[in-house]
Amino acid sequence: MNTTMTKNRLFLLLATAGLLSLNACKKDKLPEIDPLEETTVGVYVLNEGSFSAGGPSTISYYNIGTKKLDNDYYKTQNGTALGANANDLKQYGSKMYCVITGTTASAKDSYLDVISIATGKSLKRIAFSDDKGGFMPRNIVFNKNKAYISGYDGNLTKLDTASLAIEKRILVGGALEQLAIVNNKIYVTNSLQPLFPSATNSSVSVVDLNDFAKSKEITTALNPRAIFATPTGDLFVQTSGQWPNIPGALDKLNSLTDTNIGSGSDLGLSFLNITGTTGFAIGFNTAAYLKYFNTATGALGKDLITDGTATKITSAYSVTLNPLDNTFYVADGKDYTNAGAISCYSKEGVLKFSFATGVVPKMAVFQYGY
Repeated sequence: MNTTMTKNRLFLLLATAGLLSLNACKKDKLPEIDPLEETTVGVYVLNEGSFSAGGPSTISYYNIGTKKLDNDYYKTQNGTALGANANDLKQYGSKMYCVITGTTASAKDSYLDVISIATGKSLKRIAFSDDKGGFMPRNIVFNKNKAYISGYDGNLTKLDTASLAIEKRILVGGALEQLAIVNNKIYVTNSLQPLFPSATNSSVSVVDLNDFAKSKEITTALNPRAIFATPTGDLFVQTSGQWPNIPGALDKLNSLTDTNIGSGSDLGLSFLNITGTTGFAIGFNTAAYLKYFNTATGALGKDLITDGTATKITSAYSVTLNPLDNTFYVADGKDYTNAGAISCYSKEGVLKFSFATGVVPKMAVFQYGY
């Protein structure tokens, strides 16, 4: 046998196999397809309702593309009213959760309504009451497929977001208001609420999520209502004091030591919101202001609106950040009795569009599309 010829044939066979393998790999490797850009297609707005009328609340829906507006969209989609004194509306996954405080504990008209963001239809209305009365829920946060809801009755409720079943309720303080999650702990404010009087009205309760048990109470100025976590793990607590003798304050908490590390002027704040690294502040300090809030120092920053349209806002009530594109939505309560409005601004502070809302617009949730 010719050894040289055999070696050549073997080389050709290996080379051919290599080429076939390479061609197969090329055929198997499909070209990458860039996903379509995600956009905001609609805006849901929670309207608290008239303060003087007891707060029959509604949800507005605005389609950005068609400019179609429905200021009682929840009723349109579900055939029933939303409820009285809705206080919070938050998105988690494909659903949004609306916290309905209700009118009184004895009325037992407190509940949590879980709503599809795609359709605006109620998936489940969960009663927040028992034989003793309504829980009077106030605010909601989420962590690892669980929802946590504060209540004026002093209890913190744990809800499974898959089964939508209440798993546990624990007593943690007085009349609970806003809450935030940092380092696997919940921090919830104990407010001064005349309808639910409690000596626990000047502190933040700390709940360890590992065992869902209260671990500590951090003293703050009187009547803490709002609390927000910062990117560093610290928290700012906005307290209201008690008019006219006790002024409000802005306290700062450290989540590593669970201590109050500073208390200062409330900066004339009427509203504070921190989303990620972005803080928004509304208030009055020699003049009405609508500014960024420095999440590191706790100081007021530059004006939010840069195009001169701030004068068209009658009474700024809240600001919601759209994290998709960093646009922000300013809610205008106007006279707090009739229809309000909401305006969308670019991250540079330039007006993009506005639309009317129901009475006292409080916050927005966004419907995304591709």
